[in-house]
Amino acid sequence: MISLASRDILHGWGKFVFTGIGLGLLIGVTLVMAGVYRGMVDDGKALLDNSGADLWVVQRDTLGPYAESSSVHDDTYRGLLGLRGVERAANITYLTMQVRKGTQDVRAMVVGITAGQPGQVPGWPPYLVAGRQITRGHYEAVADIATGFRIGDRLSIRRNQYTVVGLTRRMVSSSGDPMVFIPLKDAQEAQFLKDNDAIWQSRRRTEANPALNRPGVPGLLDAVLASQSTNPYVNAVLVTLEPGYAPDEVADSIRRWQRLTVYTRAQMEDILVGKLIATSARQIGMFLVILAVVSAAIVAFIIYTLTMDKIREIAVLKLIGTRNRTIAGMILQQAVALGLIGFVVGKIAATFSAPFFPKYVLLVPADTIAGFAAVMIICVLASLVSIRLALRVDPAEAIGG
Repeated sequence: MISLASRDILHGWGKFVFTGIGLGLLIGVTLVMAGVYRGMVDDGKALLDNSGADLWVVQRDTLGPYAESSSVHDDTYRGLLGLRGVERAANITYLTMQVRKGTQDVRAMVVGITAGQPGQVPGWPPYLVAGRQITRGHYEAVADIATGFRIGDRLSIRRNQYTVVGLTRRMVSSSGDPMVFIPLKDAQEAQFLKDNDAIWQSRRRTEANPALNRPGVPGLLDAVLASQSTNPYVNAVLVTLEPGYAPDEVADSIRRWQRLTVYTRAQMEDILVGKLIATSARQIGMFLVILAVVSAAIVAFIIYTLTMDKIREIAVLKLIGTRNRTIAGMILQQAVALGLIGFVVGKIAATFSAPFFPKYVLLVPADTIAGFAAVMIICVLASLVSIRLALRVDPAEAIGG
């Protein structure tokens, strides 16, 4: 049987192909938008995986350290090490800032890690792609390759200079910012470091306070000034558990005895995905709905136009006894063919453009299958208007009636 749809497509192939390419670019944008959301979720999970922690101990009644600010004393980890089920506990700080290299700067999350060895102390980058881990207590850094830094680069973080000694990969914050790891003491100083004028003004106010500068109490002022120049706080304590202990059981023990807030891996993942990414997910969802509606409108318009251009031909087909099912099938096949061309072009465009986006774009097969099904459904629904128009054509129009 002669395929009426293919013959009609070949007759006006230019309009059909270029419309398919335009639809494909729109589908490609849709797939990339879905990939951006998947990438945000994957960034959050990578952040938790790379921390190496089973529990996150943070300031009481906060969602820290990623969703809210959190401050706990840096000697808290000692009390945690005495609890049953706790294998390791390590302080950590997080600070998102502009890290400078020469005249350029990069948005990054600066992570302060406790001295130790990777795999033994949580918080360290689990692997390197070049260089070595931090071995000194000050002024060394390990950076994610997404920062663009190289081994030996000199970075400026606040007033201090750091040398990049190692590079890692896929160490990012929940917002996709690459990480830069520095020693904990340096990170504590950077997080609360004041400029020289602010320090001078603070000391001047302290000296002018009679309660803190008593002539009869020598050493009081010096002790107060010393306490103001140090930062004894961290953002969280990362805890790993001994084998055989349930995270919820140990977390309840920490809450009871240490009076702090504790999150398990599942709870922290819920915070990252359900709270930090929730607004972005809703916005991306709205864009996907709008793009789907626009795609349906494009398919419906082009198929309607093609149908209007061959009203007389459809009337001739009816006049010679062609069944309505055959005519409807011809229009439906054109709509599906348009969708197939658009989807292939869109998939190719999304695959090749994804690496060039500043944020991580994760294209998963499940989204591809769902996108293909959605495109086919949209094309079928969009063809119904044209099918209804074609079935109402009077055969008499073939002879000018």
